[in-house]
Amino acid sequence: MDIAIIGGGAAGFMAAITARKTNAKTNVTIFERASKVLAKVEVTGGGRCNVTNSFAAITDLKQAYPRGDKLMKRLFNVFDYKDTYRWFEQQGVPLVTQEDECVFPKAQDSHAIINCLTRQAASLGVKISCRSQLKDIYHTADGRFELHFGGGEKRYFDRVIIATGGSPHARGLVYLARMGHEIESPVPSLFTFTIKDKAFCSLMGTVVDPVVTSIPGTKMKAMGPLLITHWGTSGPATLKLSSYAARFLAENDYRSPLAISWTGDRSRQDVEQELADLALINPRKQVGTLHPFGLPARLWGYLIDKIGVDVTKPWGEIGKKTMNKLVETLVNDQYTIGGKGSFRDEFVTCGGVSLSNIDQNTLESKVCKGLFFAGEVLDIDAITGGFNLQAAWTTGYIAGEKAAMER
Repeated sequence: MDIAIIGGGAAGFMAAITARKTNAKTNVTIFERASKVLAKVEVTGGGRCNVTNSFAAITDLKQAYPRGDKLMKRLFNVFDYKDTYRWFEQQGVPLVTQEDECVFPKAQDSHAIINCLTRQAASLGVKISCRSQLKDIYHTADGRFELHFGGGEKRYFDRVIIATGGSPHARGLVYLARMGHEIESPVPSLFTFTIKDKAFCSLMGTVVDPVVTSIPGTKMKAMGPLLITHWGTSGPATLKLSSYAARFLAENDYRSPLAISWTGDRSRQDVEQELADLALINPRKQVGTLHPFGLPARLWGYLIDKIGVDVTKPWGEIGKKTMNKLVETLVNDQYTIGGKGSFRDEFVTCGGVSLSNIDQNTLESKVCKGLFFAGEVLDIDAITGGFNLQAAWTTGYIAGEKAAMER
């Protein structure tokens, strides 16, 4: 059996290795359009490779996978994050779990993962063809696949696994649409927010942990550290929200109100009580010298200036009206998202091949037998923290196993 895997990323390599281990009689070839494989794995996690997550903080997969959570829950019965952890350790790559539940190779170097995957593939006889861009694919009368590559090359295979990653534009998936697949329009996910407020952006480098970010008028919100940058906001609280709100923001041309609770998930009543206690205990202290909730001094100064409070005013002289303004600013500070930035090189898309076109147990196409999908080409994407790579390992494993099975 000849199996072609289109895409030399995390999902493609896991699919190739699993296919060969499932059926030693398979001939597996990875076709990668770029000059080298696993380029995205190399940069993920700041070059350390955030392999997966412990999922300890996840009570519902919807929290990690805004799109594809139900499918991931089903597939986790076959190969989940615990299996990923074991898989890499069994291949000689020790892993460590950080306090934030993100899992990295102990070497803190993405090449530990890259070398592991390429060694495994080589030892199993997986062929790798770089600079091979798929131009089109046809299902032949005898049930095989005719693959057309750049330069006029034509190859035939019994099974094909598409693991090309996220496509920035729908035109990159036209060949799959032509075969009868429904395509959910791709839009960016995991991006930073541009906020056109010079005074706010002058706080660049300030980190507040935790905050809650939300889109007013919707149920979309995220909690975690927030980093103020010279263009707006970044950090997990921003990136998670961008993932949850990916389609909403795309439909609104990346213009939207943004609410920030600088006190995390504390209730308004708790914040009000803590400020009242602070004023009671420190009536003569100046407002500018005591910053509550562990807020950075620069941010506290910015917030009180924003609502027109004199920094030299004693806490004991703050009236009810001013106290209400302080509480409102702390729990519901309002900004306007004026565009999107990028998240380093870790480009993630929301959208891809509709999951309604895919067999939920095998990841085989319902409209073209023998064609399988793995990774971000599917309409599955996740928040930051190792969840996207976990989706690649899981879908790659299952697509590789099922594609290699005799019928």
